Amino acid sequence: MTHAEIARSQIRPITVLCTILALIAFAANSILCRVALRHAAIDTATFSAIRLSAGAATLLLLLASTQRRAGIATSLKGSWTSSAMLFLYAIPFSFAYNGLSAGTGALILFGSVQATMILGALRSGERANALQWFGLVLAVGGLVYLMLPGLASPPLHSAALMAIAGVAWGFYSLRGRGATNPLAQTSGNFARSVPMALGVLLIVRPHATIDSRGVWLAVASGALASGVGYVLWYAALRGLTSMRAAVVQLSVPILAAAGGVLFLAESITSRLVLAAGMILGGIALALAARSK
Repeated sequence: MTHAEIARSQIRPITVLCTILALIAFAANSILCRVALRHAAIDTATFSAIRLSAGAATLLLLLASTQRRAGIATSLKGSWTSSAMLFLYAIPFSFAYNGLSAGTGALILFGSVQATMILGALRSGERANALQWFGLVLAVGGLVYLMLPGLASPPLHSAALMAIAGVAWGFYSLRGRGATNPLAQTSGNFARSVPMALGVLLIVRPHATIDSRGVWLAVASGALASGVGYVLWYAALRGLTSMRAAVVQLSVPILAAAGGVLFLAESITSRLVLAAGMILGGIALALAARSK
């Protein structure tokens, strides 16, 4: 193993903290998107454009406050490739949920993320041991067990859009493992994604709808759950192997379900408890094992 891989095999407390906070932000993002697109009068393109714009504005303000001498222009990092991956996650994700149930969408999204990141890890020479593979299978099994009762045969175009979103997020995460300055990297990626989102908004403008509740939900989703959450995720990726980064994201549906219980008055079921045990147990096994 290289020195970087050895460092990633020993997870530091700051990596654990950033990972936990980032995963909570991802779950919050799921809840905010669900509420906005189902209970507010805002269309998908407008929500996505406001979400990315709010995330970019928040990150640029944070970057400006920490890089006063250098200035924003010289401090921005990131790339057009990573920005395109961010765009290809955010836009298809929102449009796909117009034709998918929450369970079907989550299974397609996280299945695509896992496949992308694990294949990327194997291609880069990273190898998992038997305990990590067992933990991954256990966690995926828990996710399927949680989502399976609500699955239906999905519309092909919606399923394809969600698969595109999952692959894009997987590539975005893989590229983030080399980030030396997470705030500067994420700020640059968000700033570059805004014109792409506005382009989509212009195309669907005749059918756009908006209300104040939808705007505030989109702002919260972009500024906090997306912008700050993705900075934390990029920071966490510096201390995680690709395999571990792929596995820990399986906890997001459980966190989102817990958020639904707390904030949307959804009920706790025995299926949720058992699935949570399988997913979290699988994640613990994968994190405890050392990568080869």
